[in-house]
Amino acid sequence: MANKKVIPSELAGKRLDEALFALGAALSRSKCQKLIKEGKVLVNGKAENAHYPVEEGDEVEFEPYVEPSSDLEPEDIPIKVVYEDEDILIVDKPAGLVVHPGAGNPNHTLVNGLLGKFALADDPTRPGLAHRIDKDTSGLLAIAKNEAALLNLQAQLKDHSLHREYLALVDGIIEEARGKIIAPLARSKENRLKQAVDVENGKMAITHFEVEKRFLKDRCCLLRCILETGRTHQIRAHLEYIHHPIIGDELYGKGNKRFGAAHQLLHAQKLILTHPTTGERMEFRCELPEDFQAILDQLA
Repeated sequence: MANKKVIPSELAGKRLDEALFALGAALSRSKCQKLIKEGKVLVNGKAENAHYPVEEGDEVEFEPYVEPSSDLEPEDIPIKVVYEDEDILIVDKPAGLVVHPGAGNPNHTLVNGLLGKFALADDPTRPGLAHRIDKDTSGLLAIAKNEAALLNLQAQLKDHSLHREYLALVDGIIEEARGKIIAPLARSKENRLKQAVDVENGKMAITHFEVEKRFLKDRCCLLRCILETGRTHQIRAHLEYIHHPIIGDELYGKGNKRFGAAHQLLHAQKLILTHPTTGERMEFRCELPEDFQAILDQLA
């Protein structure tokens, strides 16, 4: 074992994976868990599981994390860069582009387009990704170019200081100027592709919204949605839950294709974060995609 740490009093009672992460092992939480699962972490000379509660004075030894080989291949996919420095990359993802490889999408993703063009934090399947947006959602994503930046962005995501705002064109007229949707989400029992409100089993999810504009004649509203939490499909599921699904959303909008929308009209327009190295609070914005803007112009 190449690295050795001693558990301080403030970490006593924590799970082993949490403690290893907090000890500044320069590893993400998932990588700490992988090391523990592989038996490469010892507590007082003995392998323990990730749930093991550590005690003050415990001696934790761990091997360096070795990134598994990746089958990802770089591809020539145009990437619109909003900002770049040595630590982070802010990109404007078009609708229709999957963020990272997965079941049914082994390649032709944003990650494939980033590889070979930019330095990224190591990960075999999701290099540099601190967060993601759905395939048919457009807009801003923050990418980490090294492990320290990735850990920092993930921490900001967890404590909700990574601020994300979306624009959504939704069905129906919302009378309130603003609102707050507090409804826990879990995988739907009726459709495994969807998330649904589940008070008993769901994870807490909170979405704030403000009405930007009402189109009374066409019975729809442009909303600004602000994420307090970041669950899978959160905005889409929450807006369906309040009976104002996003126009063009085939999964949550019941095939709603009004105004010729080719995809869900949801755009990650604004991103505010603290720079991982300088500590500067930074704000980024991007314009609506042409098809989304054209529909709004049609309604105006």
